[in-house]
Parts: sequence; C-alpha cells; structure tokens
Amino acid sequence: MKRLLVVLSVFALVALLGVAVMPVGAQDCTDEIGCVELGPDDPITVAYMLTISGGTASLGEDSLGAIEVAIDDRDGELLGHEIELVGEDSLCSAEGGQAAGQRIAANPQVLGIIGSNCSSEAVAALPIISEAGMLMISPSNTSPRLTETDPDKGGVWEPGYYRTAHNDLFQGAIAADFAYNILGKTKLATVHDGSPYAESLQAVMADTFTELGGEVVFQGAVNVGDTDMSAILTDISASGAEIIYFPIFQPESEFFTVQARETPGLEEVTLMGADASFADTFPENTGEPAVGKFLSGPYVAESEAYDAFLARWDEVVGGVPPSGFHAHAYDATNILLNAIEAVAVVADDGSISVGRQALRDYISGLTDYPGLTGNLTCNETGDCATGEALAVFEVTQAEVDGNWPPPVVWLPGMDAMMEPGS
Repeated sequence: MKRLLVVLSVFALVALLGVAVMPVGAQDCTDEIGCVELGPDDPITVAYMLTISGGTASLGEDSLGAIEVAIDDRDGELLGHEIELVGEDSLCSAEGGQAAGQRIAANPQVLGIIGSNCSSEAVAALPIISEAGMLMISPSNTSPRLTETDPDKGGVWEPGYYRTAHNDLFQGAIAADFAYNILGKTKLATVHDGSPYAESLQAVMADTFTELGGEVVFQGAVNVGDTDMSAILTDISASGAEIIYFPIFQPESEFFTVQARETPGLEEVTLMGADASFADTFPENTGEPAVGKFLSGPYVAESEAYDAFLARWDEVVGGVPPSGFHAHAYDATNILLNAIEAVAVVADDGSISVGRQALRDYISGLTDYPGLTGNLTCNETGDCATGEALAVFEVTQAEVDGNWPPPVVWLPGMDAMMEPGS
C-alpha cells in the first residue's frame, strides 16, 4: 500500500484540515464513554469483522477489498498517522460473530469496526461491541431486527450500531412487488435457513405478497449444513407454488437450486433468491440450473464516481468485486475515517485524543453524505440507507461461464422487465 510523504508539520497539516489543535498535555478526556489516546507515532487503528472463509467468503472479500481501496485512497494515512487495519473472520455465524466481537473489543486502540457481513454475526457481536464503547458500521447487515428497538418485535439494537446497507423491510417489499406485479405470480413458497437475515426477509416478502393479493402456500426452513433438500422440495411441489423465494446463503442455496430443477413439478417453477447468494461463485458452482434464477440485491447506479472506484479496485485489489456490497463497504469506511478526522483533538506534538461518544454522535448526525450508494442520512437507530439502491438481477449462462455481475432486469418503479429474460 502506498504511503504519502508528509512534508508539512503536523501542526500545519491539522490546521489545514480544520481539526482542533491543543497544546501538549491538554487532552484531558471529557467524553462520556471514554477516549482513545494516541501518541505522535501511534497508528490510527480500525478493524473489520467479515466472513472471509468458507462458502460465504465472497461477501467478506467484497467488503475487505473496498476497505483497502478506501484506505489506499488516503495513501494509508489520516491526520499524519498511519492507518492500521486489523480484522477478524466472523464466519457468517452467531458463534463466529461473538468470538470476533470479543477479540476486537479486547483491543482498546480500535476506533471503529467495518462489519459485519451477516446479520447473525451482528446480533451476537453487537452487545459486546456496544458495551466496549465502540461502534460498528455494517456494509451488508440487512435484518430489520438490528435497527429495531422493540424486543417484542425481535429488536436487538444497541448504541453504536450503523449500516450503509438497506433494511430488508425494503428488500422484502421489492421482491414481493416484482413477483406479484411484474412476473404475475400468485402462489408463493418461501424458505429460510434459521438466520436472522433469511427469516426476517422471507417474512417481509410473504407479508407484502399477501397484502398485494397473492397467496402464501408454503413457508419452511432448511438447516445450515444441509445438502439433501429433497424433503422440503417435495412438500413445495405439492403446495402448487408458482415461485419459490429462498434468501439463503451458499452453499445451501446452490444445493437447493440444483435439486429444485430435479424435483418433479418444480422444473419450471420460478426461483428467486436474494443478496445472500449474490456472489460470483454462486452461478459457477451451481451450473446450468442457476440460469433464469432471479436475485434481489444491492444495486449501484452507473456514475463517474462508481466507475472510478471500480478502476481503483482493479488497481489495488485486482479484477472486479466478487459480490454486491463493495460500494456499501467503501461508503462505510469513508464515513468512519471522516468521523475520526472530524472529532479528533490533536496536540501540537501530533498526539491525538478521540472521544468514543463523539464518534457515535458524528455518525448519528450524518445527513446527505454523498456516497457511492446514494445520499446517506443516519437515523436514530443507525439505518443510513434509503432502500433505493436495490434491484432484481437474472442469472444467465454468461454468469455460469464466469461473467460477473448478472444483468439487472428490474428496478423498483419499472412497469416491465428489461432483457434478458422478459
């Protein structure tokens, strides 16, 4: 990673950036939940908590690459200090999230966390991170539970939680609109895998589909680790479903897709997944049965800024992003680094004091941040996205053959599908 040669004095640099400057020894912390104190030569430490191994590794690699690009954009430095990135593999599981959260919270120098990818990780890690006074900004948690304060509604929100990803209250409604109004399907089956993400998303889809006038003829679940889907697929076939919505993770989604096409009565039933399987490995691993499957997921409109980001990705990481939340991770990282820069109190010897509540307050008050994913404004429970950055994609043979990403076939508000499958 490149490093910028700093020729300005630290005092001149921070004055140029508009950061508060104090004499040496004057950084007595008054922040209500504490400060991180950094010496003149200490790095600014930020962390990631992402799933970077196993079947969901594409999600983590997608986010991690964007974090690296955002840091490289600043030549690896902030306020004259090197940016140090540390991280934990949270494994897309509650157990992994809890363990990763504990390890990160044990490092008092961590100023903020980009993560997690999977909602199950966040549900387990959030109490630990919040209690430690830290904050986390997720690029891809979408479960409504994470920003819901009412426990009777499944809410698990804790102070210090934010996300640049959409809330699945949006995604579930969009999926239902597409299935009922665009595809003309009237009988729906849904399947989840027990994760907070999939369970909540299929529930929103089913509720909205019913409100639109459709009928939910089957709701069921598979287990993480299942490879034989024959029993649940036989039940779905008997239900008369016209479309199956299964927002489950890899590799279970791969087994489900292949075996659905082998189940009598389901050969022509429409298959629809979501962003849990929005990864370049899904069509390649699944093969021909993936062709024609729809995926609801994150959408970033073409722009000069996004084109520039993709060019930087190729330069820093190589190739193209492997999943759909890289722009969200880039926005999340820049929001965190901007917050540190804005609230840091810098002494004339270059030492820094950063209030933890001040960081939270800065992000909680964020309005109209011009991100790659749109203008972001954070509400009181950390939802910063509007749900506008969503679309429906269709897997084609090109994706099975290695192309990525799949083509967009529908955007909310459109009256009909675009090519290729319309």
